[in-house]
Amino acid sequence: MTETRNFVLRDQDGNEHGVFTGKQPRQAALKVANRGSGTEKKPEVIMLRERGTKKIHVYKGWKAMVKAPKNKPSWMPDKINKPFVRKDKPGIIKLDKL
Repeated sequence: MTETRNFVLRDQDGNEHGVFTGKQPRQAALKVANRGSGTEKKPEVIMLRERGTKKIHVYKGWKAMVKAPKNKPSWMPDKINKPFVRKDKPGIIKLDKL
């Protein structure tokens, strides 16, 4: 099994804000998108730097209200937020090239 990895959220200016964990960078990006305010028509840019490396993973992310699954627990509301992410170009940026 792969270990969980830590990804630091960066803004456009290069400031780092929070740490999100996941086995893959997409998993961490989904967590960021679920907390964000992007929409499908206006997604937000998510830049995640993997701790211990000089790689920045770039995604576009948003969340949408969807119906809860039919087998939902009784405490879950009828509509829930569902995050979506898509790898954005260039995909991965090396910090050496910035």
